[in-house]
Amino acid sequence: MKCLKTFGLAGRVCVFWCFLLSINLGCYSFKGISIPPEANTFYVTDLTNRVPTAPSDLGQQFSEALKQKFLNQSRLLFSDIDPDIEFSGEISRYAVTSVAPQAGETTAFNRLEIGVRMKYIYELNEEENWESSFSFYQDYDRDQNLLDIQDELINVIFTQLTEDIFNKAFTNW
Repeated sequence: MKCLKTFGLAGRVCVFWCFLLSINLGCYSFKGISIPPEANTFYVTDLTNRVPTAPSDLGQQFSEALKQKFLNQSRLLFSDIDPDIEFSGEISRYAVTSVAPQAGETTAFNRLEIGVRMKYIYELNEEENWESSFSFYQDYDRDQNLLDIQDELINVIFTQLTEDIFNKAFTNW
């Protein structure tokens, strides 16, 4: 106790925070990610595309986006041989709908919605396995041609879907 008195209030606060950080360092990160410490690898299968109107490579595109999300925002390594965590699933919805009806039987904008069904398998603890559906949409002006903006819309939707799946898998919120 005598040495803490020589540090003054600022020194004691600093020591206190260092102590708290050292206790919690292995349990939590600043992003709130909670990946089990024994899990080191993950794998994402190419999603099956169950929607005939969707681009044929949509499942592969989504799988790659999800893979990049985990590589960029977790400590996990990608491995297709005996992964600790595996993600699989399917594209379950790809729909364009008219939204916000106006007078004269027109609409103000259209909506592209993409849905996925995902399965999470944690090989080291089967009690944590889950299956869940996720969907997100992006609106666009009715005067725009979908083919001209489709890639941009898909990227925006994929960004949200991968975030939602990442959060379900690793944040325990």
